[in-house]
Amino acid sequence: MTPGTSISRVWPAPATGPLTDPELAALYGRATRPHLRVNFVASADGAVTLDGYSAGLSGEPDKRVFGLLRMLCDGLVVAAGTLRHEGYRAVRLSEDRRAWRREHGLAEYPTLVVVSGSLELDPAQACFADAPVRPLVLTRAGVEPPPGLTEVADLVRCGEQRVDLAAGLADLRRRGLAQLLCEGGPHLFGALTAADLVDELCLTVAPLLAGAGPGRITAGDGSPARPLPLRHVLAAEDGVLMLRYARDPGEAPSAGAAPAA
Repeated sequence: MTPGTSISRVWPAPATGPLTDPELAALYGRATRPHLRVNFVASADGAVTLDGYSAGLSGEPDKRVFGLLRMLCDGLVVAAGTLRHEGYRAVRLSEDRRAWRREHGLAEYPTLVVVSGSLELDPAQACFADAPVRPLVLTRAGVEPPPGLTEVADLVRCGEQRVDLAAGLADLRRRGLAQLLCEGGPHLFGALTAADLVDELCLTVAPLLAGAGPGRITAGDGSPARPLPLRHVLAAEDGVLMLRYARDPGEAPSAGAAPAA
């Protein structure tokens, strides 16, 4: 890929010249044990959407890293509300990214994992109907799926009154989905944070002010503050910043993580 907008590393060690896709992939990498990475884009004043959608905040550099993070993961986790609102399509990758996955012993495509306590999902939505890998849906006990959903996705029931995220992630890891990428939305991020399941946050900061109105990248009930050290800062030539925060390598795995093989 030849990017139109170059991305450079500015911290901790400035890199000379634009970063290539292989260099970017190496900077983000895959963890050596079960790992949950969360990826969001926000405005400089903290808004999670512009005109109601995250796409208004995302430009070419963010989309480039967005695609590489999908290439690196085993499972792509998203809340049902975000799936519906953002109009998710099937999770597909370019041939060069599929080749990278094959070379690293991974399935050609990551598995889409939808979190839904109500199962208000449309099996005809392209993310289900056109999926190259059968999606999984984390849900709770006793909820009836809409007609056709179990024909295009597998249900994973975890929890009674609400989806038990720790149990759900542990189940995913037993299925071989050790490296998980969560793309939101804010309520799912808040719930994952409250359960101490987040190992990493990748945050793109768009150089604009959205003004009052839009919410933050996290929502829901409050939870204790937790340290998450900054690992790198990347900057695109159009002023976009890409920040990566992650737990210390020696810190205990997140709750619900299955032991590394």
